[in-house]
Amino acid sequence: MVLKIVYTIFIGILLVLFVGIGIETFYPQPQYPEYPIALDKPIYNDTETAEQIQTRVEFQEKEKEYQQETKVYNRNVFIIALLFALVFLAVSLFLSDRLLVIADGLLLGGVFTLAYAVGRGFMADDKFRFVAVSVSLVIALVTGYLKFVRPLEKDGTPAAG
Repeated sequence: MVLKIVYTIFIGILLVLFVGIGIETFYPQPQYPEYPIALDKPIYNDTETAEQIQTRVEFQEKEKEYQQETKVYNRNVFIIALLFALVFLAVSLFLSDRLLVIADGLLLGGVFTLAYAVGRGFMADDKFRFVAVSVSLVIALVTGYLKFVRPLEKDGTPAAG
């Protein structure tokens, strides 16, 4: 019994690692802009040269672009990871009658992947956070219904209680 639980958790962790590392491998995140060497020079008498001011402004613009790119990247990672979570959850439901331990591992992997997706969704813009949580809630409710309530209704035993 303990071995089955450990195996289920192991499969779940491997699946979320598979998704996270796969995304990073094939869709790397934007690189933070390199800090300009010209800004490392000490400023004397609290005055910057015109060149340093221009360099600082350009660097700040690159930082803003990077932040915007990162928000889009995190939104895209959320969508990709969510799709994987859905696939894991769907496959676990189809396999639950035949391969219970593997199906449970897939289900747990789907939950872990969903948590990873939501975490990335929180790093996107504010409106997207609400979408991320809403989608996750719907998936959790539908999966719970399909996995736990519907089989009880088919067997003729009461679903509630």
